Amino acid sequence: MSQTVTRALRLLTELGEGERSLDQLAEVLGVHKTTALRLMQSLEDERFVYRDADYRYHLGAGLFALASLAMEQRGIRRIAAPHLAALNAATGQTVHLAAYEGGEVVYIDKYDSRHKVRMYSRVGLRAGLHNTAVAKVLLADLPLSERRRAVAGIDFTPHTPHTITGPQQLLAELETVAAQGWAQDHAEHETFINCIGAPVRDASGRAVAAVSISVPDVVAPYEQVLELLPQLLETARAVSADAGAPEDRLPSSPTERK
Repeated sequence: MSQTVTRALRLLTELGEGERSLDQLAEVLGVHKTTALRLMQSLEDERFVYRDADYRYHLGAGLFALASLAMEQRGIRRIAAPHLAALNAATGQTVHLAAYEGGEVVYIDKYDSRHKVRMYSRVGLRAGLHNTAVAKVLLADLPLSERRRAVAGIDFTPHTPHTITGPQQLLAELETVAAQGWAQDHAEHETFINCIGAPVRDASGRAVAAVSISVPDVVAPYEQVLELLPQLLETARAVSADAGAPEDRLPSSPTERK
């Protein structure tokens, strides 16, 4: 194996332990910062790593593609699969699983609606941070300082008349989402789609994913989509329990809906 490849893999392994500065990465390799920077730039170009606002490096979204087979065999996607399939079968609607990484929310699994009108979405596609239920769920779970930093970096493009168009409005909604334990997209991303989302937690108690139900308004109006909330919350709770979430961190049960 070439020295360059070995060094790149070592850097990725190091970042698997947590975020690092360029100085720290150079020290790991025992090289000058310029050498480490060249390696990181190459990895960043391929989205294997990303650099945050504080110039610290993290593992990037490009690794999702390389990890696709591993995702089939383990992790939250595997744990969630039977529950998501059951929710899809019971409701007949589109069910998504999404995760937050590197300032992006990415769909990591999808179960299509049995209706003719379907959503354009796919595994690996990014979800809008200010106009999708899954993104609101995941942003709402971030520590307040991280939440504010994430919101500050959003380009508030208005996709529909209902799209949130400013940071203060989104931060206020995220407070509501954090308090009630679920989020909605009321025709905010597409005028004809309504969506509800809930968090999936692991043994750490943090939201490692979000599960959602999306429904075209020609199939069911917004009020009927909200009636699916108990099933959504029950699914999120079941997945979280299987993922080892502490009892006091399980998503709200349907009877606790606000």
